[in-house]
Amino acid sequence: MRAVMIRPAFVFSLIATTATLVACSVVPTYQRPTTTIPASFKEEPGWRPAAPADDKPREQWWALLGDAELNGLQARVLVSNQNLAAATAAYDQARALVREQRSALFPTIDLQASANRAGSFDKNTTVVAGGTGSTGSGGAANNSVNSSRRYSASVGASWEVDVFGRLRASVSQAGALAQASAADLANATLAAQGELALDYVQLRALDAQADILTATIAGYERALQITNNRYAVGVVARVDILQAETQLRNARADSADLGRQRAALEHAIAVLVGENPSTFSLAKADWAPQIPDVPPILPSTLLERRPDVAAAERRVAAANAAVGIERSAYFPTLDLTGSAGFTSSSLSTLFETASSVWSLGASGLLTLLDFGGRSARVAQARAAYEQTVAEYRQTVLTAFQQTEDQLAAARILTTVEQERAAAATAANQVEQLTLNQYVAGLLSYSDVIISQTTALAAREALVSATLNRQTAAIALIQAIGGYWNGGQPPAR
Repeated sequence: MRAVMIRPAFVFSLIATTATLVACSVVPTYQRPTTTIPASFKEEPGWRPAAPADDKPREQWWALLGDAELNGLQARVLVSNQNLAAATAAYDQARALVREQRSALFPTIDLQASANRAGSFDKNTTVVAGGTGSTGSGGAANNSVNSSRRYSASVGASWEVDVFGRLRASVSQAGALAQASAADLANATLAAQGELALDYVQLRALDAQADILTATIAGYERALQITNNRYAVGVVARVDILQAETQLRNARADSADLGRQRAALEHAIAVLVGENPSTFSLAKADWAPQIPDVPPILPSTLLERRPDVAAAERRVAAANAAVGIERSAYFPTLDLTGSAGFTSSSLSTLFETASSVWSLGASGLLTLLDFGGRSARVAQARAAYEQTVAEYRQTVLTAFQQTEDQLAAARILTTVEQERAAAATAANQVEQLTLNQYVAGLLSYSDVIISQTTALAAREALVSATLNRQTAAIALIQAIGGYWNGGQPPAR
């Protein structure tokens, strides 16, 4: 191998110059977009602050609903839900892209080997039977051909020096997008868990309504029997029988329709846990609703807890890096290349010192004129950045809207449930008193029908009010990012 003497002073100068150039960057300094954050929530100004920790895992907040079967279903969501599987794959792709972009910061090294044989024909060369040869004056075939062989083996390297930060900007962009993808995965997980909890409590509320209708139908059947007995002795007219039968038939129809609604929710839950609806079922169970208290936070911490806000902010950072990538096109690129190896006409002498070869090279490229192409791409990147800023601010506004909506719902629905409970108690008493007075001959059957209808509506309204409180609590947990530990984030 041929020795090459390089002065140390030259090496140090080259390193210093390269380091100075690499320190240059055309990426704009990133600053998180500003948003107006109120000091407290309008619908619940007394909430106390909670320590923010967006990077910490969400707790199993659904456990406070007090349903062991729901806990088991939530565990299956993380394993089998196909939307989460797709989001996980997207996150893996984003992380792989970061590694790919980071590898561009380092030299590329390759190994090359070749063997070839080349030759030439004289002017008398002809093609004869059995091969190629040359014909002399006597016409006899001459098989001699001028040819040569060449063998080579070398190791080469190439490196694009990141003088103006284009490659580092690409790494930064890919990293921000990977972080956004991670936040997307967290948001998809929270959404799937929340949807499962909502579907489950609605299904259990339907079971409770089915119990109410079963008891109501039994009461209507007794009322119809009483009316038939009174008609048989001539106390009432046949119209009372028809009215009682109408009430009974309608109640039975409502009960059948509850079965349809329950089936739809059961199918939705099956898909959420990654199972075919044809093979999935949930047995009927007693409804024992629990309404957990939502952990208090301050508005300033909301943005650090919601994964969709984090994803939107990371996309702003990625768009900012994209501006720098496009701006780097105004500056030259610098490529360094080098190789060392052997070349010989004989394979036996290929790796001898006399056969060694080497090369070093540098090349630069600068676009002088592109008729506005670069400026257009920079303008496009800036516009894309402004778009992500607007989308981030819209996501923040939506986060506050959802939180305020559910705070108002949680506060107001507590009063609604209390009033519904009192109304149901009163309606049940009226129904019983009216039926007793009808049997005593003091009221007509139309009065009984009115009281029965009112009582059934009041009982169903009480179930709906309790369900609304549950769904509002679940929606509020999602709105604040999914934490649940007395307002404090879970420990790692």
